[in-house]
Amino acid sequence: MNIKVKNLTGGIAIVTINEPKTYNSLSFQNLNSLIKVFRRLDKDKKTKVIILEGAGKGFSAGHNLKEVKSLKGKNRYQKLFNLCSKLMMQIVEGRKPVIAKVHGAAYAAGCQLVASCDLAYSSNDALFATPGVNIGLFCSTPMVAVSRKINRKPMMKMLLTGEPIKANFAKEIGLINDFFSRPKLNYEVFKIAKKIASKSNLTIKIGKQAFYKQLEMPLRKAYSYTSKMMTLNMMAMDAKEGISAFLEKRKPKWKNR
Repeated sequence: MNIKVKNLTGGIAIVTINEPKTYNSLSFQNLNSLIKVFRRLDKDKKTKVIILEGAGKGFSAGHNLKEVKSLKGKNRYQKLFNLCSKLMMQIVEGRKPVIAKVHGAAYAAGCQLVASCDLAYSSNDALFATPGVNIGLFCSTPMVAVSRKINRKPMMKMLLTGEPIKANFAKEIGLINDFFSRPKLNYEVFKIAKKIASKSNLTIKIGKQAFYKQLEMPLRKAYSYTSKMMTLNMMAMDAKEGISAFLEKRKPKWKNR
């Protein structure tokens, strides 16, 4: 099994791309497996937060170029890139927050995967790149996710040169939230995961959906939409419980409804 899932106490699930021999490539098989896993975890009421990581030397080098080279015809190429996009959309549109825990390289579609996650933390020696230009294949689909996290100038430099960027610069331009030494990375990621898991599942679900939808809207439409979402949220039992708990200076007891 190239995709491993480990469920921890407190509603935290760890998804590991476990194919070190291909640097955790996003092959047809791995993409399909990841989509199935994320769909299952999204429906699982016990799962509150998902951590995504890679086994071995690094996070993911992107598509398996040996597999790409072996594909015959336009339809097969289209199927692969559509499948990859489907995974990214599943992460973004899913109800559960997804945290990328990155070490080593996150290249091409691997970098796209990091950008698609809601939060991202890396080791201080991690590298990020959209290097398709080096092999004559512009990173067009990876740039969709990455360009929605960072500004245009650094994005275009990554795309046009194919050069990797280090963790400190990735944080500076907003591709990742923070970076740590390898021994500390695990601790810090679990700390943030536990904090998110302690919140109301329902509130997180409503908020995540609203965040990504309003980003694509004009300002007036965004305010109209989020006002409706705030109202929907306010009608939930958890909002009433949260407000009461705050006023009564106690911890809230979430019902997730």
